[in-house]
Amino acid sequence: MAPDTLVLRDVHVPPAPSWWPPAPGWWLLAGVVVLVLLGIVAWRWHRRRRLQRWQRWFDAVPQGRAPAEQVAAASDLLRRAARRVSPGADRLEGEAWLRFLDGEQGRAFSEGPGRLLLDGGYRRTVEASELEAALAVARARFLELMAATR
Repeated sequence: MAPDTLVLRDVHVPPAPSWWPPAPGWWLLAGVVVLVLLGIVAWRWHRRRRLQRWQRWFDAVPQGRAPAEQVAAASDLLRRAARRVSPGADRLEGEAWLRFLDGEQGRAFSEGPGRLLLDGGYRRTVEASELEAALAVARARFLELMAATR
């Protein structure tokens, strides 16, 4: 070899980039995923709290009072919830009101224990079992109507 010639050496490849720390795009993606998950958790928590508030609201129907007062209070709450779903629904009367309350689920009001809402607020006596069945059906429908809005 001549003293003036350059010695060629092999190309040096730099080491592969490490997986940590990730590139800024991955940090941004992770932040977006965390925000979406937090939003979902907050939304579900809010829905659960709303449902619990509505349950407490209905369960505050005057317990221990006359059955006629309990039926009237439950009917009043159902009318308020109906007004939120369909303006003017709270002014329905008789069978039209019961058909509205039936909705698409069945006939719990027009043919079942919910019929007590028609005249139960005006009766002198109402059987305890009949009252419990009517309040259970009314509570379920109240929660459905409240959940159908907002």
